[in-house]
Amino acid sequence: MSTANTDTLIELAKGRRTIYKLGKNSPVPDSKIEELVNTAILHVPSAFNTQSTRLVVLLHAEHEKLWDTVIDTFMELVKSGAVPEQIWKNQTLPKLQGMKNGVGTILFYEDPAHIAPFSEKFATYKDHFQSWAEHSNAMHQYFLWTALESLGFGANLQHYNPLIDAPVAKKWDIPTDWRLIAQLVFGGREGEPGEKTQKPVEERVKIFGKA
Repeated sequence: MSTANTDTLIELAKGRRTIYKLGKNSPVPDSKIEELVNTAILHVPSAFNTQSTRLVVLLHAEHEKLWDTVIDTFMELVKSGAVPEQIWKNQTLPKLQGMKNGVGTILFYEDPAHIAPFSEKFATYKDHFQSWAEHSNAMHQYFLWTALESLGFGANLQHYNPLIDAPVAKKWDIPTDWRLIAQLVFGGREGEPGEKTQKPVEERVKIFGKA
C-alpha cells in the first residue's frame, strides 16, 4: 500500500463519526452497498477462519419496516410500564423516528453453528471462540461503517438486541439461533457529529523499541 493510500485510510478513520440526523437521499446506487457488504463477508478476517458472521441488509421500505418493528416493541414496553411514557415521547420515540428516516440498516449476526465445531476441535481454546467471533463481528461493523463514510453516508451503530430479536427474526425469516449483535443505520448525511473529547494518547498507547 502506498503512503497516499495509507493517508486516505487515516482520513477515513478520522471522518467516521456517529451521525444521528439522517435522510433518504443515497449518494450511491444500492448495488454499491451490496458490493461493500459482500466485500466485508469475503475479506474481513475471523479467528481460525470460522466465518460465523452473518449480515442482513434492509433497504428503503424494508428498513422502514425494521424501525416500525422497533417502535412497536417499545410501545408494548410503555404499555406495560417498563418504559416511562414521558421518556418514550420525549426521547426514545424521536430517536427511533430518526433511525427510520435513513436509507438502510445492516443487521450483524453470529451463527453459533459455525463456532461450535471449532470449540470441540480445539478444546484448549473452547471458552474463547464466542468472544473471538464477536471480535470479527466488530471488524465487520467497523469496515462497513468506515466504507459507508467514504461514500458520503452518515451512520450510527445501535444495539436494540435482544428486545427486537424475536420479531425481527419472524418478519425476515432469520434463523432463531443466529445471535443479533448490532444494527448499523445509515442514510444521507443531514447533520454533523457531536463534540468528542479524547483522553491523552500518552495514557492509552505505549511504544517500545522506537528508532
